Amino acid sequence: MCSDPNEMGTRLICLIGAECTGKTTLAQALAQQMGGLWVPEYLRSFTDTHGRTPLRVEQAHVLQEQLRLEEEALHLARRQGLTKVFCDTAPLLTAVYSDCVFGDASQYPEALGLHARYAQTLLLEPDIPWVADGLQRDGETMRTLVHTRLQATLTQAGLAYTCIAGDAAERLRTAMETLNG
Repeated sequence: MCSDPNEMGTRLICLIGAECTGKTTLAQALAQQMGGLWVPEYLRSFTDTHGRTPLRVEQAHVLQEQLRLEEEALHLARRQGLTKVFCDTAPLLTAVYSDCVFGDASQYPEALGLHARYAQTLLLEPDIPWVADGLQRDGETMRTLVHTRLQATLTQAGLAYTCIAGDAAERLRTAMETLNG
């Protein structure tokens, strides 16, 4: 059973975006600046462990493991009296990648349902240089496709989000203003 993030005053903040949009850098900076926990992206751990990207049949596992990491961080934050958990991606990104890479839209219903857990969603724009980063990175073409599909999915589902763009300092400033506003 998933926790209600608002139940005990701890807010889940979603940082979502295509590959190489600065999610990890911003999530870590926000956790440090605003006093919260950072939830890493499970996909990075998967690719490091397996030496490859997930197969189509493994997408549900990736989605569930990301959710598990978020749940663990949420419980830890509550025990520590922290009010924010910064999630370096979300199950919705797994659904979008599964759709874009495999033509498999089966993860959307669960991912969209889970997205309601986030108090706020920050959508990172692909306006920073693309950098190769091992197995996880598919290139600028895929980054653009995923960003477009992700933004359309958020909009069509009626999920509120704030676009985050610019260099690292501008991204941090905009995100902090949004979260404090």
